[in-house]
Amino acid sequence: MVALSRNVSNKHAMEMLLTGDMVDSKRAEQIGLINRACDDAMLTDEVNAVANKIASKSSLTLAIGKKAFYQQSEMTLCKAYQYCCEVMVDNMLKRDAEEGISAFLTKRKPEWQDT
Repeated sequence: MVALSRNVSNKHAMEMLLTGDMVDSKRAEQIGLINRACDDAMLTDEVNAVANKIASKSSLTLAIGKKAFYQQSEMTLCKAYQYCCEVMVDNMLKRDAEEGISAFLTKRKPEWQDT
């Protein structure tokens, strides 16, 4: 119940809890319980595609983003916006931000320094 109520809307969570109905992958995707559904035969390819995409990003930037995501979720809306603005500005001052922008503008793969 706890995980469900924190990952889908209250309306969807309550419907699932009260009816006890099974949820197939299509419905789970529709209500945001899972990111995406795919055929069993494509599962490994889908997982690898997502993992490779994440692995291609700056590990420093990912760490900053993950930390900010979880910390802001416990804040009031106003404080969350203030905090995230500060995090974004600090992040943009990192070498990896400069490298990411440069790589994008020159249409090349970034070479992350994680600094």
